[in-house]
Amino acid sequence: MAMAPGSRCLVLLLLLGILGAPALGNPGPLEDVVIDRYYIPKICLREAQMGDFIRYHYNGTFKDGKKFDSSYDRGATVAGVVGVGRLITGMDRGLQGMCVNERRHLIVPPHLGYGSIGVAGLIPPDATLYFDVVMLDIWNKNDKLQVTTVSKPERCNRTVENSDFVRYHYNGTLLDGTPFDSSYSKGSTYDTYVGTGWLIKGMDQGLLGMCAGEKRSIIIPPFLAYGEKGYGTVIPPQASLVFSVLLVDFHNPKDGVFLEHLEVPQPCKRRAVTGDFVRYHYNGTLMDGTLFDSSYSRNQTYNTYIGKGYIIPGMDQGLQGVCVGEQRRVVVPPHLAYGENGAGDKIPGSAVLIFDVHVIDFHNPADPVEIETVFRPEGCNVTTRDRDFVRYHYNCSLLDGTRLFSSHNYEKPQEVTLGANKVIEGLNSGLLDMCVGERRVLIIPPHLGHGESGARGVPGSAVLRFEVELISMEEGVPEGYLFIWHGEPPANLYEQMDLNKDGEIPADEFSTFIKTQVAEGKGRLMPSSDPEKVIADMFQNQDRNQDGKITPEELKLKSDEDQEKIHEEL
Repeated sequence: MAMAPGSRCLVLLLLLGILGAPALGNPGPLEDVVIDRYYIPKICLREAQMGDFIRYHYNGTFKDGKKFDSSYDRGATVAGVVGVGRLITGMDRGLQGMCVNERRHLIVPPHLGYGSIGVAGLIPPDATLYFDVVMLDIWNKNDKLQVTTVSKPERCNRTVENSDFVRYHYNGTLLDGTPFDSSYSKGSTYDTYVGTGWLIKGMDQGLLGMCAGEKRSIIIPPFLAYGEKGYGTVIPPQASLVFSVLLVDFHNPKDGVFLEHLEVPQPCKRRAVTGDFVRYHYNGTLMDGTLFDSSYSRNQTYNTYIGKGYIIPGMDQGLQGVCVGEQRRVVVPPHLAYGENGAGDKIPGSAVLIFDVHVIDFHNPADPVEIETVFRPEGCNVTTRDRDFVRYHYNCSLLDGTRLFSSHNYEKPQEVTLGANKVIEGLNSGLLDMCVGERRVLIIPPHLGHGESGARGVPGSAVLRFEVELISMEEGVPEGYLFIWHGEPPANLYEQMDLNKDGEIPADEFSTFIKTQVAEGKGRLMPSSDPEKVIADMFQNQDRNQDGKITPEELKLKSDEDQEKIHEEL
């Protein structure tokens, strides 16, 4: 089908509009920079603006791909101010609006590059320049330190101030994410004073106000970091620095021990002082919560004197004034703990230590038995004395309430002759001067109890608490005696004891005579739960040749025997 001449012209114009000018030949020089943003990071916190300091890498080529310059080949980034005429115009325009880590292709026409003159030996006249650029850093002289709190503990009793000594972990990167240093890779915290010139200014400022355990991101502009000189080969000149910081702990050289009273029993009748011996459980942690020791894991209390230098000074101070049963947190600065050297592989140098303490009991080596009368019957005229035979009920526990023993678990009360070394000294003392029916609470220090070694079921150096009730008592006899007369012994004792008058006294005659004396109130046996055994022991003592009978020569009163011994010694 034929077309009219006018129709052919219209189609040609439409095609030229679609395909562009090259279809007709060279369109002429570019009027402005051509920008291809071929990589834009997902997060762009800031774009380069006129007057900003920037740091970037680039490759410069001609249209044919021949390289004329490269910052990579020189091994150093380019740093400068954008938009103020210090760069060729095309580069000034092409860098504006870039984000850190953004990549651009720039095509710079000659009149925005080196024009009709070029650069001798490097760039010919009227050359179009092609740049491949990556933005690494952007900052401005009006920038401030950027501090972002990533996480913060719920409890924060104190924050970092100038002159504090801090221990922290960090990862350090350039603004483009290139790492330059990390304390984690060294396996130890970075330890230093704050605000005394030991750190770059930005870090000095960025650590202020932090809590132990807090995490922060700190972005430091170059003029608060290493400035124009950079640092070695890892931090270029004019580099912004990004620190991800975890504050492990901090203290001040002037710090004392910090106490937190978690639970104080009421009433608290007595508080520990220097020279007291304390038994306590504890968990020991670093300030970031890392456990370094625990008495609970050993299932044994830590036992020591306080105020005498047996433990670190901070604990010597921190345990002063504790009550039995108290739970206390003791925060100890390193100069009152293990100092710059630390201890073993669990306590780093210059570490603040936190002890969560539960005091089980304490005593002083000079303590007597503490006696509290709970109930004493009215009209009590007869009380227990040494050598008396007593029956009593008791409950025995530690001061933290742990039940150890109880006579109520048995069919009958406990029986003992006081002063016969059959019970611990403190219990013997606590049972003296009691009335039948009286109830007492006894607090017995270990030197009057089971001592440092303890006993079955009783920890070493434990203070014991006894609840005692006196059920009955029988008057005793002097030490060494099994029987005593209330008055003078009968005259012609042997003849009266020889009931059948056959000149010898067998066991049955002896037993009958002694029982009669007791029944008539003329004498008394040593109190015992087994009177027959006492009489049998008496007979055996008198039957000196063990032939089953007592002769006149064998029968002797104990008082006569004691007198004979005196004469023999003389």
